[in-house]
Amino acid sequence: MTTPSTLGNPSMTTATLTAPAPTAEAPPPGRNWTTPALVVLLAGTAVLYLWNITASGWGNGYYAAATQAGAQSWTAWLFGGLDAGGVITVDKPPAALWVSGLFARVFGFSSWTVLAPQAIEGVLAVWLLYATVKRTSGAVAGLVAGAALAVTPVAVLMFRFNLPDALLVLLMVAGAYCTVRAVEKGSGWWLALAGVAIGFAFLAKMGQALLVLPAFTAAYLLAAPTTLLKRFLHLLGAGLAVVVSAGWFIALVELWPSASRPYIGGSDNDSLWELAMGYNGLGRIFGGRGGGGGGVIAGGGNANLGFGGETGIGRLFGASMGAEISWLLPAALIGMVAGLWFTRRLRRTDRTRAALVMWGLWVLGNGIVFSFMSGITHPYYTVAVAPGVAALVAIAGRELWRGRKHLPVRVALATMVAAAGFWGFALLQRFGEWLPALRWVVAVLTVLVATAVVMGVRRMAALALTTSVLSTAAFGVATAATPHAGSIPMSGPPSYAGDDSMGGPMGETSPELTDLLKATTGTWAAATVSAQGAANLSLDSGKAVIGIGGWSGGDPAPTLDEFRQYVADGRIGYFVSGGGMGGGGPRGDNEISEWVAANYEAVTIGGSTVYKLG
Repeated sequence: MTTPSTLGNPSMTTATLTAPAPTAEAPPPGRNWTTPALVVLLAGTAVLYLWNITASGWGNGYYAAATQAGAQSWTAWLFGGLDAGGVITVDKPPAALWVSGLFARVFGFSSWTVLAPQAIEGVLAVWLLYATVKRTSGAVAGLVAGAALAVTPVAVLMFRFNLPDALLVLLMVAGAYCTVRAVEKGSGWWLALAGVAIGFAFLAKMGQALLVLPAFTAAYLLAAPTTLLKRFLHLLGAGLAVVVSAGWFIALVELWPSASRPYIGGSDNDSLWELAMGYNGLGRIFGGRGGGGGGVIAGGGNANLGFGGETGIGRLFGASMGAEISWLLPAALIGMVAGLWFTRRLRRTDRTRAALVMWGLWVLGNGIVFSFMSGITHPYYTVAVAPGVAALVAIAGRELWRGRKHLPVRVALATMVAAAGFWGFALLQRFGEWLPALRWVVAVLTVLVATAVVMGVRRMAALALTTSVLSTAAFGVATAATPHAGSIPMSGPPSYAGDDSMGGPMGETSPELTDLLKATTGTWAAATVSAQGAANLSLDSGKAVIGIGGWSGGDPAPTLDEFRQYVADGRIGYFVSGGGMGGGGPRGDNEISEWVAANYEAVTIGGSTVYKLG
């Protein structure tokens, strides 16, 4: 049930909007269609995310190997170790690996148990976004928001792939839900739960989780129905909740004896805190040296599609990120501006305006950082923007539809439809050989529907929605139908979703080498330079393999002395030369390679140069 809209009052000279009032009333018998619609939405999302998911094999082999390690060793599971023997971790915190590692322990390690957790997280994110938007704008808007998120190409990509971004997005949306509940009654407890969600999101992908905190803070300060002092106190409590829910694990790592846990991959001094502030923190934003053995982070100005393209205000619309996230972004920005304008005279505690502020700052905060960050940037990072875009389109579209009796409101709504349709046409033109007729269907529908909305034609809601999401939905389905592998997957149909040179699928280990490693009985079947090569060997053999130097090949783990001791103790079976991405960092890997070559005899097995150790 909603409060009467002032847009329907002819005595008003300026169009304004009002938010729906909450109600506990049961719907009239036979008219509760929203529950079946939600079931259909979630079931359809599950099919989209899970159907033929194993076609992507291991997806990202680096994280798949860490999931395998977590299924074999509780220490590797706790710290996010790349190998079950506990030499080095992945270069991210382990929350996402906690989920997949437990999944693999329960159901067995396989391609499905590596990839399915992200799909389940995606379905939960769609459900939570529906629930969040429903509380401020009703069930229909919630369904629209959930559907828009579900078919966004970068969301389809990430919820079918084993990267930490899936859990990150789920926890960020959970934080938004708790914030909306907090705003309703000025509840410090709900706001603290939002802080807990973001704290654990930090343990999924570190600083990126914090980009939504300004949005939550602004919404609560603006609209919570309590005194200003209490609002500030509640925010302080929520900030403490963030620190505690993220800081407990950082403290655990710092206090745990370093000799009995893996080295923190990507850090310069075996510190998770340094990793958060350096390689995965300021290094990502400002570029330069960013951990990982002193490797130089690729500049954001790099035109390489896998690294985001040129920095600047148009980056999210460009060749690298545009097809990932921007399909509904112009409509969302227009809806945000229009919605805030038409709600500007409402009371401070109006929840519709608070929702527009929260989701608007969500999109702007993430979008601005991604647009201008000059460190390592990949197109799939933009999945964090997707919930905000979907929510803005749904909330603003719903409110403008309610006020369609006023011409300025109809113009704003038609502009949203036109922006979604014509920008979808422009994006589809970039992929001219893929379904060329689709973009013209979208263009014609956009002209007809936008014109009809301006003219005040009734019963256009469903057609306007279809026109707006047709392009992104088609591209999202094409993304789901395309297998993805490597470290930098991109959305789209097979001929366009190619992997970057750093993100290409990892090569297969020869049967001869695989059989050799399977026959070993030591802690590690082998060691090789860099984590990618080690992951490949580990996944094919099922055995632990040391990735010397971590992701870039430059982390000081293991040191030469440590490696020599492992060999002396008979814990490593073989050394496989040239197993990595060629990072060639200046520390352990060169020393270890030279030591092995000087002391052991090389043989060729299945095309690989192999040294039998001890």
